[in-house]
Amino acid sequence: MSETKEIKVSTTDSESGYMYREGKPEGFFYLDHRTTDLKFNIITDVHVTAGNVHDSVPYLERLDRQRERFGFNVEAVALDSGYLTTPICKGLVDRNVFGVIGHRRFKSSKGLMPKWKYKYDKETDTYRCPNGEVLKYSTTDRDGYRHYKSNPESCSTCPLLSQCTKSKNHQKVITRHVWEDYKEQIRENRLSKSGKMLYKKRKETIERSFADGKELHGLRYCRLRGRENVQEQALMTATAQNIKKIANHLAKLG
Repeated sequence: MSETKEIKVSTTDSESGYMYREGKPEGFFYLDHRTTDLKFNIITDVHVTAGNVHDSVPYLERLDRQRERFGFNVEAVALDSGYLTTPICKGLVDRNVFGVIGHRRFKSSKGLMPKWKYKYDKETDTYRCPNGEVLKYSTTDRDGYRHYKSNPESCSTCPLLSQCTKSKNHQKVITRHVWEDYKEQIRENRLSKSGKMLYKKRKETIERSFADGKELHGLRYCRLRGRENVQEQALMTATAQNIKKIANHLAKLG
């Protein structure tokens, strides 16, 4: 018997979504996905979704919309760790956009060594464990993950076995997405001099834009129910913020 996932639905606004994230308030929310430019912090795109829609889902579509509608020549983007997915990494590389995405630390199972300690060899398409044993390619699942498996006979006598796997057959399995190379390229961008500078600017641009919208323009709470009404509120808020930004810039120019 297959398990069914329970989806919570609000009795007052069915178009909102139930959000549960570590360090965030829990409940029914809408999310404002917005984009700002680096030079003037002008909001160039606003898109509202239900609170249970992951940040990464609408991203590439919204990026393409801005490029096509406004003719933007997007050279680089800076995103937080929530956008570090293989489809987005591949999408940025395919679009020739220099992507910088925050690092996300995944916690390994208690008592087990983290995945980064297993080194991947691109030439042989294998992984090598800290004890020097090779994990060979086995199969690719329908989600695009390649499985690499160790030799149970070698693992059964390994002194690091208890720190490596809890598998009853003493076999270590590591997965690697078929687009993992794109994610590694984005990681290299983040560690570059340009990448560090670009990511640092996030605090001064998009994070500041969200903060101003919430603290100064009432975007912390929805005025009306329904996604379209919330989208309208978010657009009007962005318009007010942009008018102030443009006015301040023109005032500086005299």
